[in-house]
Amino acid sequence: MRLIILGATSAIAAATARLYAQEGADLLLVGRSPEKIAAIAADLRLRGAARVETAVRDLAVLDGMGADFAGFVKALGGVDHVLIAYGILGDQVVMERDTDAAETNWRVNFTSAAAWALTAAEVLERQGRGTLLVLGSVAGDRGRRANFIYGAAKSGLATLVEGIAHRFADRGPRAVIIKPGSTITPMTEGFTRKGFLWSTPETVAKVVRRAADRGVPVVYAPWHWRFIMLVIRCLPAAIFNKLNL
Repeated sequence: MRLIILGATSAIAAATARLYAQEGADLLLVGRSPEKIAAIAADLRLRGAARVETAVRDLAVLDGMGADFAGFVKALGGVDHVLIAYGILGDQVVMERDTDAAETNWRVNFTSAAAWALTAAEVLERQGRGTLLVLGSVAGDRGRRANFIYGAAKSGLATLVEGIAHRFADRGPRAVIIKPGSTITPMTEGFTRKGFLWSTPETVAKVVRRAADRGVPVVYAPWHWRFIMLVIRCLPAAIFNKLNL
C-alpha cells in the first residue's frame, strides 16, 4: 500500500498515517513545516511503516504542482491512495469585513485543494485504480452564520469531489469526500470542546481508513453526523433562522 498525504501535519492526517504505518504501508508526507514533517515521519517508522518519504511544500501555492505531484508519485514508486487533509478555519467575523482574509480562506480550503484533487484524479484515472480521499466538513452542508465563509469553501470542495467520483464511476478509481463533525484538533482550540458531538482525530482517522477501501462518495465522520446534518438541511428557514448555529 502506497499513500501520499497532502497536509500531513494536520491532526487527522497524522492519525490516519499511523493506521497505515501499522499496516506496513509506504508513505509520502507533504507539508509546510520541515520540523513537524520530520517528527511525524520518525514516529511512523517506529510504528511499522515500510518506508516514509517527506516533501516540504506550501500546498496553497499552485505553481509547478503538476510536476511536483508527479515527483511525489515517482519518489514513492507509485500510488494507491491520496489523502488531501489540510485547511484553515479562519475568523468568520474578520472575514465578513476583510475580503482579503476571506480570499485567503477560499484559496487554501477550496482553490488549492480542488487543484490538487484534480491533479491526483488525473494520475489515478490514468492508472485505472486507487482512491482519492479529501477531508471536507459538515460546515459545507448548509450556510450558517457562525462559519459560512469556511463552509462555502468546504461545500464547493465536496461538490468537486462528488463530481470526480461520478467521473470515476466506470473507470476503476474512486473518490471520497469525508465530512468530519466537531473534532478536537488545533484548528478548534478556543472552542468549548465537550459533549458527545466532539470526536478525536483517531476516531475520524478510522473512518478515513475504512473509506479508502470501501467508502461511498460521501462519508460522514463519525456516521451520526449524516443524520444530524440531514435534520439541519431540512429545517425550514423560519425555524433555522431562530437558531444560533
